[in-house]
Amino acid sequence: MSEFDTNIPTTYDPFAEANAEDSGAGTKEYVHVRVQQRNGRRSLTTVQGLKKEFSYSKILKDLKKEFCCNGTVVEDPELGQVIQLQGDQRKNVSTFLVQAGIVKKEKIKLHGF
Repeated sequence: MSEFDTNIPTTYDPFAEANAEDSGAGTKEYVHVRVQQRNGRRSLTTVQGLKKEFSYSKILKDLKKEFCCNGTVVEDPELGQVIQLQGDQRKNVSTFLVQAGIVKKEKIKLHGF
């Protein structure tokens, strides 16, 4: 055996640091507002991370009325309840949540292109 064989680590995980840190995908202290591309120019805005004591259906009703778009509340087994809206409504939703007093501005994370 040469001296090089003893210096090679055998159990190195290159993704250990990324997995150890919080990526922000499922954190409860932030409200995540994302946009997802559908087919063509169509897009979908998702809102997740709102507190459980809020009525998601009432928030959705106000969002739909305010921005003239359709939406739904989806139950995800991993993320809980997620609000989905048609179109790119990221900035509109974030300003609405702050003005309504639902969440503070520094607790909102905007994701997407």
